[in-house]
Amino acid sequence: MNSVQGLLAASVISIQNSCFVYPACQNCFSRLILDSRRFNCLKCGCTGEAKDASYRYRLSLKIADTNDLFDITVFGSCLDPFFGVTAENLQRYIQDFNQLSGETNTESSTGALVQAVETCFIGKRFIFGV
Repeated sequence: MNSVQGLLAASVISIQNSCFVYPACQNCFSRLILDSRRFNCLKCGCTGEAKDASYRYRLSLKIADTNDLFDITVFGSCLDPFFGVTAENLQRYIQDFNQLSGETNTESSTGALVQAVETCFIGKRFIFGV
């Protein structure tokens, strides 16, 4: 699954999602179902305490080369250098920020993060392994 078939030089046109970090199963990397105390992976059946859930990056982009438009999704630790922290730490920072600021509406912190990601990626050219 990690083998690169080719390289594509393209510019980011837009960010397709506003949720860049997701709770991920450590066994199969699928999205976990979280409740207040537990997590559950619907794909492989892994369960555990919600506080022990791992997080992973998932960034969906619309990109363009000189001829075509593409929708791609970039997963995992290859995004660590762009965010400056692991997905696990970013999730912790977001939770701490919301808790310390007394934010009950997480829209404001999410909006600020989306704006920062758009500034970092939109209009920039990258080489994507596809």
